[in-house]
Amino acid sequence: MLKCTSIHTYEIDDRETALNEIQAQISEKISFSENTIGIVMCHTEFIMSGMMQHICENMPFKTVGVTTTTQAVNGEAGELILTIFVMTSDDIRFVPGITKSLENGFENEIKEACENASKDENDEPGLALIFPPFIVSHTGDDYIKSWHNCIPNTPLFGTFSIDDTPNFAESETIFNGISSKTAMPFVLCYGNINPRFIIGTIPKGNNLPYRGEVTKSTGPFVHEINNIAAYRYFESIGFESDSISSVNYLLLPFSIDQKARVDYDGIPVIRVLDTFTEDGSAIFHGNVDEGSIFTLQNCESADVISVTQQIIEQINETEDINGVLIFSCVLRRIATMKDNHNEEFYDVRDTLRPDIPFMMGCAGGEICPTFIKDGVPTNRYHNFSIVTLIV
Repeated sequence: MLKCTSIHTYEIDDRETALNEIQAQISEKISFSENTIGIVMCHTEFIMSGMMQHICENMPFKTVGVTTTTQAVNGEAGELILTIFVMTSDDIRFVPGITKSLENGFENEIKEACENASKDENDEPGLALIFPPFIVSHTGDDYIKSWHNCIPNTPLFGTFSIDDTPNFAESETIFNGISSKTAMPFVLCYGNINPRFIIGTIPKGNNLPYRGEVTKSTGPFVHEINNIAAYRYFESIGFESDSISSVNYLLLPFSIDQKARVDYDGIPVIRVLDTFTEDGSAIFHGNVDEGSIFTLQNCESADVISVTQQIIEQINETEDINGVLIFSCVLRRIATMKDNHNEEFYDVRDTLRPDIPFMMGCAGGEICPTFIKDGVPTNRYHNFSIVTLIV
């Protein structure tokens, strides 16, 4: 049996006060089984003050996670907050691990870390929670491919680290209280675990009248669209040169139908444009395969909230829930800024069934399967999405 709970503190200065708050919540909310893990998320201020390390080092379980900008747990939501989602079980084994620095490479590093963590196990894990660092030169697709080579039949779920800076320069990952800008912590879950996933993106009918075929690309670099330079394509559909780099333009979601993929599942993924190279290539947050068809979409604050409400309704109607992890793209938060940039988190806090333990964090890129067939997952990297793990 799996038991879950969420604990939190807003205290960022007085270490003993914060630790006492956390310990009191643990005593009140949960009793530990044989195996326990804590998923931790916090604002970077908790790392700078030393609070995160102090709390994690004094927990009776190991902790794995990332920095973020906004969080929600049962009854609470905010920015300057530290949260821990606790999972404990007698028939599920939680095996945490961490890679070496991924700054100069990741394939061998992920393979080595996975092999070290799983050396005492005979089967693949039933779920892997992964928390990549934000490194500009690596995409979520790169990481997923490397994990797939190690554990091809395991669903992957996770989020990138982020912070309040424009390029996430201060974001860090967390492993047992030690933070890192370049290492990837993870948890391999073995045994009687039954993960279920829900993904939300853009409401149907929000398509803009712009479609194109990616005729030349390399990873996240789209060189040509409809056989012309990507930059020229965007000019041709009415985006002026001085607006192509504007914030509003860069927030436009692209629905990418990656029909050329070997593991094509018919489900589009969302990508967001980052910037352009000097030669006119477009750089996206995530790989865009050559041969893909894209549709530009529009997403306003009300669209973000409506999709989240639909997901909450699905969760509330689901039976046999022990706990829920939710990661929502930071761009969804930006899309709601003109109204209330934390509205999505407040909405989840106020409408999710109070008997369901949950933790929600802002994501810098979402990792979640789109499809599971015959026990084999199609793991995908997403932008502008809200992803949910039900355990």
